Amino acid sequence: MNTNTTQLKALMLYTAGCIEARLQTVFGNDTTYLPPLLPQLERNGSVLEKLIDDHDLNSDEVIILMMALAPHVQVEFFDEIIQPYIRESGDFQQIGGVRSRNGRSFLPTGQTAVFVLSGNDVDKRLEVAQLFHHQGKLSKHHILHLEDVPDGEPALSGRLILQPEYIELLISGTESIPKLSMNFPAQHLETTYNWDDLVLNDTTRKQIAELENWVNYQQVLMTDWGMERKLKPGYRALFHGPPGTGKTLTASLLGKYTGKPVFRIDLSMIVSKFIGETEKNLSKLFEKADNKNWILFFDEADALFGKRTNVKDAHDKYANQEASYLLQRVEQHNGLVILATNFKNNIDEAFMRRFQSVINFPLPNADERFVIWQKSFPPKANLNGHINLEQISRKYELSGSGILNVVQFACLQMLARKESRISSELILEGIEREYTKENRVW
Repeated sequence: MNTNTTQLKALMLYTAGCIEARLQTVFGNDTTYLPPLLPQLERNGSVLEKLIDDHDLNSDEVIILMMALAPHVQVEFFDEIIQPYIRESGDFQQIGGVRSRNGRSFLPTGQTAVFVLSGNDVDKRLEVAQLFHHQGKLSKHHILHLEDVPDGEPALSGRLILQPEYIELLISGTESIPKLSMNFPAQHLETTYNWDDLVLNDTTRKQIAELENWVNYQQVLMTDWGMERKLKPGYRALFHGPPGTGKTLTASLLGKYTGKPVFRIDLSMIVSKFIGETEKNLSKLFEKADNKNWILFFDEADALFGKRTNVKDAHDKYANQEASYLLQRVEQHNGLVILATNFKNNIDEAFMRRFQSVINFPLPNADERFVIWQKSFPPKANLNGHINLEQISRKYELSGSGILNVVQFACLQMLARKESRISSELILEGIEREYTKENRVW
């Protein structure tokens, strides 16, 4: 049994004891609520311990957390405690709770939590109800919330909804990377490349190092040095430059070398033709990313962050509202947000003023192209001795990805033709294909 499981079991038993103690005061012989002592958890760095420490959860919040988790761990958790009292005393609405769809398990509600933690003490009930406020730690950090209820019904009658990633985290002790879906319109970026594989000019590389410094040391700056009172949360950077110049690879490498997951936002799943849907999709995304230390990468960001238009019709009005909402959410996000565009001038000036870094990714010059050509060919690809990569670098202007496309084409053609070497003709044929794709004169 791992340490996280041991601690989880101890807190579940403690929560069961608190429920039992409350039921004893209502139905049993004890008239004074005597909850068991909160167990002293061994300091071993478990995910449960880290969750409690990171969000500074008090004992009431820990009990609510365990009650929300309990049905996912043990379907009979509440019934084994409550049913002996219910059989004797009939239904007791104050306990709250609802039945699962199959009727097999008791699902706790906000009323259940208030009953267990405060009984009939009105002052305490109001205090516990505040724990579910949107500024309460459990809700603010998107750990759990109360299920929405129909208009006119008590808000506390909503079920305790624990976010799926926390269910997995608490049960397995690990947090998996969310997959691209309609509920999470972002793809996890990974790379096998290293910083040495990325060929950039000195100015661009220096600016990227500044981003890496922020990711590594922002917690010290904001918390330990007290700068959270003076600086806005998070960091916003704009990557601009032609396609294939390393913008996406740079974002991936930042995540790889800082230990932070990088997610590329799928704009096709975010933008909706229906009024208000784009804002809802973005809200879900940012709520998921809050307090996760993720790097959010908006590729081709001018689709969402482009220049706002003069209002001529309702479509323009709502497009501008979407841009304003985006600006607000990006500024509120406490992590690194990277926007990438092929054309800097497409980004609205209102956004430009709010970037801490604006980093240009130009097409590589001749010397940089020569380095990319040298790095791109695999060791097993024998080049014809007459090939002059330096001359090719100076004569043909290509992006880094364009060069990789040529190398791939040449290698595949060599293998298909069962030739022993890559000829200059194959390389030139690959370059011609790239020029044709880009509608450039060959």
